Amino acid sequence: MQTTVVMIVTIYMLGMLWIGFWSSKRISSSTDFMVAGRRMGPVLMAGTLAATEIGGGSSLGVVEKASNLGAAKWGLSASWYILAMGVAFVILMFFAPKFRESEVKTVPEYFRKRYGKAAGLFTAITMILPLVGLTAGQFMASATIFSVMLGVGWKLSLVIVAVIVTTYSVMGGMWSVAITDFVQVALIIVGMFIAIPFSLNFVGGWDNVINNIPPEALDLFSGIGGWKAIVALIIMYVSTFTVGQEAVSRYYSARDGKAAVQGSLLAAIINGVYAFIPAILGIITLAIVNMNLVPPDAILSQGARYALPVLATLSMPAVIVGFLFSGIISATMSSADSDMLGAGSIFGNDIYKEYLKPEASDEEVIKVTRITMILVGVFSLVVAIMATSIIDLLMFSFTLRAAGAFFPYVFGHYWKKASSAGAIASLIIGGIVSVIFERKWIPGLTFFGWEGQPVIPGLACALIIFIIFSIIMPNKNEIGELTSS
Repeated sequence: MQTTVVMIVTIYMLGMLWIGFWSSKRISSSTDFMVAGRRMGPVLMAGTLAATEIGGGSSLGVVEKASNLGAAKWGLSASWYILAMGVAFVILMFFAPKFRESEVKTVPEYFRKRYGKAAGLFTAITMILPLVGLTAGQFMASATIFSVMLGVGWKLSLVIVAVIVTTYSVMGGMWSVAITDFVQVALIIVGMFIAIPFSLNFVGGWDNVINNIPPEALDLFSGIGGWKAIVALIIMYVSTFTVGQEAVSRYYSARDGKAAVQGSLLAAIINGVYAFIPAILGIITLAIVNMNLVPPDAILSQGARYALPVLATLSMPAVIVGFLFSGIISATMSSADSDMLGAGSIFGNDIYKEYLKPEASDEEVIKVTRITMILVGVFSLVVAIMATSIIDLLMFSFTLRAAGAFFPYVFGHYWKKASSAGAIASLIIGGIVSVIFERKWIPGLTFFGWEGQPVIPGLACALIIFIIFSIIMPNKNEIGELTSS
């Protein structure tokens, strides 16, 4: 079995590298590299948008939560972890045409043109750091999966994953990332889906599953914590997808506003279909454990999150295991490449071109963007190997970007009186409040029961301060080409 699985995964990895090489032939400008020449159709956009957000947490993490084997005991309600993403994509459909019409390559570029250089630089810095941290995190997840599935040393797996993802991303930019994402999301869905009938056959059918799990495991709402937890997830996804370069760049890449809307809707459908696949696999895994068909220690030998890969090796044919493993590895790699491209694009477009060398040619910007992506890949690899508190520092900045940037970004497209002072105040206050709640710096501080999602109190405070400052400190002059939007 091991040889067959390794061959299938190797062919998949080589295929990703070939796509990167092929995509590199389509690059003639920084617009091509960063936003695919703004020529992406709805199908390709939907695939890359869905793949970017369906990572390890949306595959193995949902299986773990649904199986009740880890700390969380969500059952079928674990599907909301992915369903909420689909709802977020439906909401973003209404903003998609405006995002596309802005004709920018990055979120910081929008802030710079709409609110001035100070706001642009602030968002560039606060958005690069979390992308580096997210890349490191996805490298770690990919390497762990790779190691568990193929029996390769963790550090060697980490290097292999980092080299492959960095190589194809640097070669083809958004074209490479989008096409590989499209292939990867297909592998994720197909690989996980074909595991269901084999798992059901192993357990003796769905009736045996029902008879060997607690009834509450099939409740779609209670396990996750009810409507409040679901709404919190949707709010978190909407805010992070809207200002996260790794996600919103897909809307910038659409060929027009209509394609952006259609792509967002198709991505929502993909998430809606996929959401129940890992949840059902988790429930089947729980039944298998309760029936003692496989010793619990064997399934949990690598930790609850990796119950499905271990179970697969024990109960499925080698070819199926190979496809499943390729799909699961795809889940994390498809997120890592987007994070890396986002960080490179922001540095090349919003720091190098804007501040370090304004006269830089398109070719120079592409070169610097590629070099930045390589450096991000190397630094992320080092961070992942060290696995110290530095990754907490990088992930810490993830909280800063969503709460403070969301309202200035969205309102800037619709409200002419949105001002630079309001944007900067929102960026600062929204980030600070979110961090205070996330780190619990003030003991006993509550926010109407939403403390579990620190971005929510951050968003609330950012909205208030943004409106107040925009009214009392309006722009004296129009700023940039987007002020009239």
